[in-house]
Amino acid sequence: MAPTDETAPTQPPPTTPVPPAAPPTRSSGTGSARMPSWLPRAMVLALALYACFRLGSWAFDQLIGLLINVLISFFLALAIEPAVSRMAARGMRRGLATFLVFLGILVAGAGFVVLLGSMLAGQIVEMVEEFPKYLDSVINWVNQNFHTDLSRVEVQDSLLHSDWLQKYVQNSATGVLDVSTTVLGGLFRLLTIFLFSFYFAADGPRLRRGLCSVLPPARQAEVLRAWEIAVDKTGGYLYSRGLMALVSGIAHYVLLVFLDVPYAPALAIWVGLVSQFIPTIGTYLAGALPMLIAFTIDPWYALWVLGFVVVYQQFENYVLQPKLTARTVDIHPAVAFGSVIAGTALMGAVGALIAIPAVATLQAFLGAYVKRYDVTDDPRVHGRRRRRGVPVFPGLRRARGASGNDADEDTEQLGASGARA
Repeated sequence: MAPTDETAPTQPPPTTPVPPAAPPTRSSGTGSARMPSWLPRAMVLALALYACFRLGSWAFDQLIGLLINVLISFFLALAIEPAVSRMAARGMRRGLATFLVFLGILVAGAGFVVLLGSMLAGQIVEMVEEFPKYLDSVINWVNQNFHTDLSRVEVQDSLLHSDWLQKYVQNSATGVLDVSTTVLGGLFRLLTIFLFSFYFAADGPRLRRGLCSVLPPARQAEVLRAWEIAVDKTGGYLYSRGLMALVSGIAHYVLLVFLDVPYAPALAIWVGLVSQFIPTIGTYLAGALPMLIAFTIDPWYALWVLGFVVVYQQFENYVLQPKLTARTVDIHPAVAFGSVIAGTALMGAVGALIAIPAVATLQAFLGAYVKRYDVTDDPRVHGRRRRRGVPVFPGLRRARGASGNDADEDTEQLGASGARA
């Protein structure tokens, strides 16, 4: 019996392989990747560092004046350290010795200022009294040479009623308060410098002990050696400045006596001290006062003084100062000149004043750590040219000759052993 459609077995339809389902993706609106856990801490740390940097910059800008005063005080204490130590070695207390040294400096400075102030006031009064005579002489010279008809009364009226004179008087009146503030600020700064210098000099041993107490023994020896070098170099620098002040005072005294300028000794002392111990502008301040006094005698004398100041300044800068500085501070003249320029660029007048002793101290301290070698005996080292025919490296040539002879002997020995074989 043939099978029918109802009883025939059913075959399953063929199936195709289904690809694996893709992983579910997050839409942009449902969420985002999580922030690394270290990123907030890093941002907070960066902000904190930036805030500390800004705060430190602000504090440094506010305290730069105090830091410069402390630096000046430290070098001033180093300068008077030999005198204070010598007095303390004889049984005197360091505080009393420091006070006596500063008292001597203040008395000498006050006496010098009072002497120059009285001299300058007298010369100003004399110039004001003699001004009509000077004006008459100038007007007569102008009338004779230019055929004019000027009179002193007309010139005085035009000057007194001029607009620029009235504006100058008004500006001077409004600037009195600024001048008073500047003077008071200068006095307070001077008092601050002397106070810090007194503490540095009087408590020098205690300061050194406190500094060495936080250092290991090897570092303590280096710190004490650097301190001693700083004292020697600063004293040598002041010694060289004193010598140059003496030479400058004597030279200007001879000129002022030759021109018969009054107050020649006081003016010579003024020129010597101001030109040496006030950097950058000291030369101009020192030369202005003798020129003013000489002008009261004869205007041509002022020109002679100006010419002498300019010529002597060049002689001092290029001849006298480099030699004295090299002998007392023991640095090369070019290094001394460059250090003054660098100090002026960095810190102004204060940098120019302390640049040479600072560089000398640094050079002497670092010199102990520089390894030096014997210089070869070559004529070019002494600035002489090498003669022709002389080998450049005679030792090297001799070494090469000896090695060549040894090679020939080895070759001969190898040849003899081959023949025997």
